[in-house]
Amino acid sequence: MAPKSTSKKDKSPPSDPDGMFSGMVVFLIETGVQSRRLQIWKQKLVQMGAKIEERFSKNVTHVFAIDANSLLQKVDRERLTRSKAKLLAYQWLEDSLTKGEKEFEDLYVLSLQSGGGGSLSPKADNGSHPNSSEITPKKGRSSAEDAKNASPRHMIDAKDLAVVDSRDTKSASSLASRSSSPEVASPEVIDSHNKPVGTSDSSSLYKPPDLNRNITQIFGKLINIYRALGDDRRSFSYYKAIPVIEKLPFKIESANQVKHLPAIGKSMQDHIQEIVTTGKLSKLEHFEKDEKVKTISLFGEVWGIGPATALKLYEKGHRTLDDLRNEDSLTHSQRLGLKYFDDIQSRIPRHEVEEMERLLQKIGEEILPSVIVVCGGSYRRGKSSCGDMDVVITHADGKSHIGFLPKFVKRLKDMKFLREDLVFSVHSTEGTDSGVDTYFGICTYPGRELRHRIDFKVYPRDIYAFGLIAWTGNDVLNRRLRLLAESKGFHLDDTGLFPATHGAGGKRTKGSASLKFDTEKQVFDFLGFPWLEPNERNL
Repeated sequence: MAPKSTSKKDKSPPSDPDGMFSGMVVFLIETGVQSRRLQIWKQKLVQMGAKIEERFSKNVTHVFAIDANSLLQKVDRERLTRSKAKLLAYQWLEDSLTKGEKEFEDLYVLSLQSGGGGSLSPKADNGSHPNSSEITPKKGRSSAEDAKNASPRHMIDAKDLAVVDSRDTKSASSLASRSSSPEVASPEVIDSHNKPVGTSDSSSLYKPPDLNRNITQIFGKLINIYRALGDDRRSFSYYKAIPVIEKLPFKIESANQVKHLPAIGKSMQDHIQEIVTTGKLSKLEHFEKDEKVKTISLFGEVWGIGPATALKLYEKGHRTLDDLRNEDSLTHSQRLGLKYFDDIQSRIPRHEVEEMERLLQKIGEEILPSVIVVCGGSYRRGKSSCGDMDVVITHADGKSHIGFLPKFVKRLKDMKFLREDLVFSVHSTEGTDSGVDTYFGICTYPGRELRHRIDFKVYPRDIYAFGLIAWTGNDVLNRRLRLLAESKGFHLDDTGLFPATHGAGGKRTKGSASLKFDTEKQVFDFLGFPWLEPNERNL
């Protein structure tokens, strides 16, 4: 009888002795890993030159685990401490396979400190968790529902690069047509120091050299363009490169100076060389002339339309805003954004914002004495005009803010200041979502019909400082603060500063309870960031 033939599917791929993982002797901690994914990782490791050990031994050079807790369940802490093996999160393997070359290992080291809580090593000095899965697009939900819990547009970070696709809110849309603005040019990053958290020693404060802004600005524009095109992998690769470049203490004159650095692969080196040689990047110039990019960017300017929706509309054959007016799939909020597109694009003179802030404070006081109503955004930063109004509200007693927003909105509607609703969610009475109430809508200056965008956020007093920071901005500052918090083991958003924890798959998530601070300055001081008055935050 002839032997059974073996299908290609059953054959193990040959091992490449010169492959990417050549020389690695690997021990895999299987706890918490899907069997299918584990099988793929094993196959790729062997195929690319690694040897897999079934038991932990002195021969092992690399140990992979979801987190430190799962690692310590399988191998004694003392043996791990004595071993010379690198203890890495599986994300290193995932990112290396995605990139096609080995990522910088020190950014993925699992720390055995504090009882094996699974935190990443402080060596991750770029301040951001190197977890590319964090920008995997989530399943879409209705734009209105997502907007209820949307972060301020000033707080966009790596995790938002694809999350905005599912939110589809104007507040999370910053596409290529706006990327030339210095305020949204590039995600910034901070230095990470192994100083005690909260010190304000001048040596621990963030003072980036920022000598290569000619490169990081171009990379920042490419982030927005690739995000608009739905290419999150490329978008994230530029995002990871910017922190590395920004912190360099010298001006790059040749790509050879940075070829050894993490996140700077061959393609990135070629881009850098072209920029330092010619002062520009042909890839960016091509994109800026490309009809698809320009159209998607235009659609992304419509409130409620994010990158994913803009791309779908383009693929349906739409090329102009007029084309969208007969599109059945648009939500009510998106239709309002389209209807008042020209109005919303109009800047609001500062003196008009000032008058409207006084009006809001007066109406607020009539409903709730001693209520605090502050207009943030570019107005609070001292700009001469504003794109919209970001209004942050609280009450000093820590409880009277509960239920205030519905009464406030009703009164403003009755006097025809608020004209159309976009998002309205009340959590303070339910005790959910940190007790923050949200209203996004469209208003008119008294006596006019010209529409302007306006947002209200009502915070409990004990987290008001975080909301004020977030909704004052600017984008660059809030990215720096968020990344600085991550580098120190925290998660920062507009609802607080939370000790970071590790969930399933090693993904960093925020803890359940925020630290409490009374003022913005206390938050800055705790993070070790130089205090900036609101008018100094136009970075």
